[in-house]
Amino acid sequence: MMRDGPVRVLLIDDQPLQRQAVAAELDRVGDLHAVACSGEQAEIRQRLTQFHPEVVLLALDLRSQDPLALLRTLREHYPVPVIVTTEAQGLAADRAVRAAAEGALDVVRRPDGRGREALAVYTRELAERIHGAVQLARPVRLAPPGARAPRGVEGFDPRQYLVVIGASTGGTQALAALLEQAPVDFPAVAIVQHMPPGFTRSFAERLNRGCALRVTEAADGDPLGPGRAVVARGDTHLTVSGSPGAWRARYTDQTPVNRHCPSVDVLFESAAAWGRRVVGVLLTGMGADGARGLLRLRQCGALTVAQDEASCVVYGMPREAVRMGAAALEASPADIPALILKTLSARVRPAAARTP
Repeated sequence: MMRDGPVRVLLIDDQPLQRQAVAAELDRVGDLHAVACSGEQAEIRQRLTQFHPEVVLLALDLRSQDPLALLRTLREHYPVPVIVTTEAQGLAADRAVRAAAEGALDVVRRPDGRGREALAVYTRELAERIHGAVQLARPVRLAPPGARAPRGVEGFDPRQYLVVIGASTGGTQALAALLEQAPVDFPAVAIVQHMPPGFTRSFAERLNRGCALRVTEAADGDPLGPGRAVVARGDTHLTVSGSPGAWRARYTDQTPVNRHCPSVDVLFESAAAWGRRVVGVLLTGMGADGARGLLRLRQCGALTVAQDEASCVVYGMPREAVRMGAAALEASPADIPALILKTLSARVRPAAARTP
């Protein structure tokens, strides 16, 4: 995409030394121009009207005002991508998950160290997220108000099926919309959401409060069955093992795959051995993690679904899957559970009809 100048970035942070250091480092990237300000409303308003930022970086530890209230105001009155920055300690993790649910495009964990190298690594990650946000971000379309989860469909045994889901940027909202529409007897679900370590437990708890399924952060060896969903920890690859009717969650190593740990591809590849007993779902996100794994699942006979472009915050991972021919179906998150149940039951009926 051709641009007339650098991407304008507004950094909102109460800590003057921190915000100035990060802004200066971002300016060194070359195609970014960062301006820093405090959390005071008057200063933020002035920066927005005079600087016209294309991306906002919002620190979630603001003291001058409620950062979540500020996020809601920005999303309503100045709807550009907002990336939140935080520490993964104590209540910070829960606040970050709430921010993602309320429209933050991405969550970036600040480094524990304060040296020059830590700052450089942190700002490189911020720059990557900023570039992706300004090029790919779009409003998300969630489930319509008052939508109800479908009832389970007769004709197949949910204990015999496993649903594996991968998501990245925008996935916190997409996953919530999807799981809210899953009935209590939905097949077992294993989820990889790209998220920093320390956030996934709070994320799972938040999902659990909004759906009929029991959602938890996965523990190694957890049994998986109908009505149960697990979310991978943010620091280790999640896989599935066992057999139909006796699935289990398993953690492996911490070596990044596609620059991610956990990786969607790792989860999908682990499920491919069960072919038609598996459903692979790839949701919104930057990059291509999960696309090859979804293709592998389809080649093995699994049902594969990609989030449709219209409902994606970032049509990156699903687009790559569609380009590769990995997705048999496309749908919005809220429509995916009913689509899965309908398709699986249709697969079973012909076989049942042939039984003497």
